[in-house]
Amino acid sequence: MEIDTDKMILFFLILSSIFVLLIGLVLVIVLMTSVPYPDLGRCKSEEYFLDPNDKKKKKFASLLSTPEVQLSVIVPSYNEEKRLPIMMDECLGYLESRKASTPEFSYEVIVVDDGSTDKTTEVALEYSVQYGTDKVRVLTFEKNRGKGGAVRLGMFSSRGEHLLFADADGASTFSDYSKLEEKLLSICQSNKNKQAVVCGSRSHLLVDDETVASRSIFRKFLMHGFHFLVWFLCVRGVGDTQCGFKLLTREAARVLFTNLHVERWAFDVELLYVAQTLGIPIAEVAINWHEIEGSKMVPVWSWLQMGRDLVLIRLRYMIGAWKLKTKVQ
Repeated sequence: MEIDTDKMILFFLILSSIFVLLIGLVLVIVLMTSVPYPDLGRCKSEEYFLDPNDKKKKKFASLLSTPEVQLSVIVPSYNEEKRLPIMMDECLGYLESRKASTPEFSYEVIVVDDGSTDKTTEVALEYSVQYGTDKVRVLTFEKNRGKGGAVRLGMFSSRGEHLLFADADGASTFSDYSKLEEKLLSICQSNKNKQAVVCGSRSHLLVDDETVASRSIFRKFLMHGFHFLVWFLCVRGVGDTQCGFKLLTREAARVLFTNLHVERWAFDVELLYVAQTLGIPIAEVAINWHEIEGSKMVPVWSWLQMGRDLVLIRLRYMIGAWKLKTKVQ
């Protein structure tokens, strides 16, 4: 049977043209639906916190102002009335012990209620009553923004020289903060800009952790596929981008969160991508971690959403749809 070479060439030319047109269409859509810089606005009510001791609303601090305490802990929370007390007890127990042994140490904890429908705010305010609002403040959103949005607005409301965000489930051992702090200080000694990010890491647990071992083959495939996409598209040299236990200097937080677009699960990846792009030092420190029941992530759907976000993060920065501010006013 003879092959009509001219027809084959024509077929591949048409196919290639369609492919190029589709790629062009996708790029145009991405450009038209992207905003160069993120919307950093907030509702008027989100500028204030309630002091339950005198029933008055008081204005949050600004990330752009001079630090007033040594450490700010940001706790993004969505429907966490049951798990939050365990995390807060461990967190405040460590911080109070640290302050007792080192009187000059100062801290604040900001619980960010990300539009919860349960009693997360009420539970968090009990700690404001117990410890006072100089130590524990509650930022309540009018509507759900996503974990990234909650962490960002918590950062913008903080007073700390160093800023840690920690998940409300208490999966990370809070006393491991001292490991992150030691690493951060060592980086800052040789960094004139005082910009640094230190990530708590669970990558050392993936080898023989029983929880990981018990997961289905499909979930393991999704997990490793996501890690590959992170490495291939966005962030290299960081074994665990998703651990909810990260410490930043105030200077680094100002630049990174001012540029943060993603408000959902993949915000950590964009955060680290921007840090690497801007040359901000990143380090990883192994921490103790255990899986807690009640995760808000839907195993398959959340991974797929995050995979989509990874592609869009890389694409939008690559074509200039998203731009970076290197100086923060």
